[in-house]
Amino acid sequence: MRLSALPPIAGREAELHALVQRPGPVALPHTNLDLNEIRSGFACALHMHQPTIPAGANGELISHLQYMFEHPGEGDNHNAEPFAHCYRRLADILPQLLAAGCNPRIQLDYSGTLLWGFEQMGRCDILEALRFLATDPAMQPHVEWLGTFWGHAVAPSTPIPDLKLQIQAWQHHVAALFGMEMLQRVKGFSLPEMALPNHPDTLFALVSALRECGYRWLLVQEHSVENPDGSALRQDQLFIPNRLVARSSCGAEVSITALIKTQGSDTKLVGQMQPCYQALGLERVVLGGISIPPLVSQIADGENGGVMMNEFPPAFVQAHQRIAGEGASHGGDTAQGTVALNGTEYLELLEAAGVPSDAFPPIQAVGQHRLWQQVGGASGHASTCGSSEASTEAAIAELQARDPSFSMAGASWTNDLSWVEGYANVLEPMQQLSALFHQVFDPLVAADPAVTGSPAYQEALLHLLLLETSCFRYWGQGTWTDYARAIHCRGVEALGGIT
Repeated sequence: MRLSALPPIAGREAELHALVQRPGPVALPHTNLDLNEIRSGFACALHMHQPTIPAGANGELISHLQYMFEHPGEGDNHNAEPFAHCYRRLADILPQLLAAGCNPRIQLDYSGTLLWGFEQMGRCDILEALRFLATDPAMQPHVEWLGTFWGHAVAPSTPIPDLKLQIQAWQHHVAALFGMEMLQRVKGFSLPEMALPNHPDTLFALVSALRECGYRWLLVQEHSVENPDGSALRQDQLFIPNRLVARSSCGAEVSITALIKTQGSDTKLVGQMQPCYQALGLERVVLGGISIPPLVSQIADGENGGVMMNEFPPAFVQAHQRIAGEGASHGGDTAQGTVALNGTEYLELLEAAGVPSDAFPPIQAVGQHRLWQQVGGASGHASTCGSSEASTEAAIAELQARDPSFSMAGASWTNDLSWVEGYANVLEPMQQLSALFHQVFDPLVAADPAVTGSPAYQEALLHLLLLETSCFRYWGQGTWTDYARAIHCRGVEALGGIT
């Protein structure tokens, strides 16, 4: 098992790019489902994360999970081992379900900082369980890994040049842990905090980076998107693929398939298997002239809170036992009627059935209809990209002046929490470190791409990615913003030593 002072977050960019851009299906060769026999489906995803913090005995970078073990008397840190168990338990649950004749599915989203924490702590039990889920041929039809940002960054407020760095760092780390073949199968993406940018240029950069890094679809929160006319998504759109269109200030467009996570962030939705029971009441729909099963998609923290720690495992088992029983009553070898599906599996089954991707309804980030109306009304079509960007920013300022609730700070799993307001003491250092990083390294990498494999580059990159972690803005001012300050200082110091 690989252990080192620095996580493997850079150095193989060209090799990994060639790998993830390979065409063709990745789930279809392994599926044991027949689309024609499915009335409806549900897809559950588990999000797993612990931040890296400068809180070791001498200020070393350690996992917050390690900190929980070392400080059991603080908060809910006494749950450290139950949390650790949650990170590995699917390796036990899935084989048990398979042995009982069930056909389970689960999607897994693990942050890079959490994976590094397992390595730092020497938790080979967790890493071996994850390796089993990621690489064992028996697990391939049942487990889908979702890509994410390595440092659990909030996309709308992450400096645009760093979006791709966050994506690539996770790909590097996962390839080092679980192999190239496993990474090649990762085609869906899960945004930390479900935070979708709605500023045109940030969203355009994000979707472009996802496409460049080989991703084919994105999970988005229902209320973070809208139809092109500004209306909320219709009920019939919630359970079929949509096409997220990102248009830059300059008028360039790029798109990616989106699966919709419905409702809010309540962990009970997955913890009590609501997606399964909602799917049981759905019927097939027509998309692109072809009858298809609708898909209910949900994601929740996989370990956080009593519901996920205690209620999820038996609920997960019970739901799969129920649909297996109903399938057997219909005389099928696998679950008939309502089934568990994974996102890429579902999309590739639709493609194989002849459903054209241009049949997916177009959607955009919330608030963009009002923005484009304002841009068009104020200045029409600008003649150059620079003037287009200026027109966009002027339109945003005008809308915010008229309506203080209008925001281009993105939307996440909650409307009650801002990732920007009140955090200038984190955001300004973050922007500063990002600018310094790119000032130092962009010319060096342009001259010699092998620079990304150097310890100096990777140490500076590590601190940049860590500073963008959402946790430093989730827990309010105090200890967590102090952690951010320390990481910023170390990042600046690392860059200061490079000539």
